[in-house]
Amino acid sequence: MSPRKVRLVLGLIRGQSVPAAVRQLEFASQAAARPVLKLLKSAMANAEHNFQLDPSALRVIKITADGGPVLSRWQQKAFGRATPIRKRTSHIHLVIGDESIADAHRKPQRVSRDSGAKAKKTEKKAKTAKAPRAAKPRAANAAK
Repeated sequence: MSPRKVRLVLGLIRGQSVPAAVRQLEFASQAAARPVLKLLKSAMANAEHNFQLDPSALRVIKITADGGPVLSRWQQKAFGRATPIRKRTSHIHLVIGDESIADAHRKPQRVSRDSGAKAKKTEKKAKTAKAPRAAKPRAANAAK
């Protein structure tokens, strides 16, 4: 399945608690919901078995879909021509955990620029701007 189709489903569950994400995927109509649900249930089982975490306290921290290998096939067309068909595949990366893990994966907040620096730049531009040139006087036409 192409990553573009899978990303639509991933956007539904990103940042939700795992039980809420499971409910969301069970009722999603997209075909990509089934493999994502299977992956999420597998991750829940791994977290419970390997790390003794409570599945109801887990959250979907990070989930992405990247492109996998592309199978090239050919389709017959008119006049003996052929056009390529690209059967795309996806690699889905999922990180689940509790709130302590969520803080480590959270994106840093963007710092806005200092508005004072911007005001200084505009003042500097105003000082260095050239004065408009005066219009040249037109010479009077010579008498014919």
